[in-house]
Amino acid sequence: MSDKPSKKPLEDESPLARQVGTKAERKIRAQRHVDRTIWLGLGMMGLIGWSVAVPTLIGAAIGLWLDKHYPESFSWALTMLIIGLIIGCLNAWHWLAKERQEMQEEQEDYNE
Repeated sequence: MSDKPSKKPLEDESPLARQVGTKAERKIRAQRHVDRTIWLGLGMMGLIGWSVAVPTLIGAAIGLWLDKHYPESFSWALTMLIIGLIIGCLNAWHWLAKERQEMQEEQEDYNE
């Protein structure tokens, strides 16, 4: 089942009628995908949280191990924590950019 409008605008159709029809189709489409949107949003929040938290914690653990086995004048734990945080933020940015691109492609498909 396609989400694209089923009828093409007529030349004698008024601009107001076209606008109302477009808004109604958009509302119907949004109601069909409400479950997917809610679960997608919750899933993305979890994905982004874990994609930042896991590399940060792994970096901190590696840093603690390095501090224990290879002590230096600086803190390996802090250094690796920051590196893990940077990697996690880049990872989250990647997932958000990918999701945004998919949403734009879906919108472009709908507009065609």
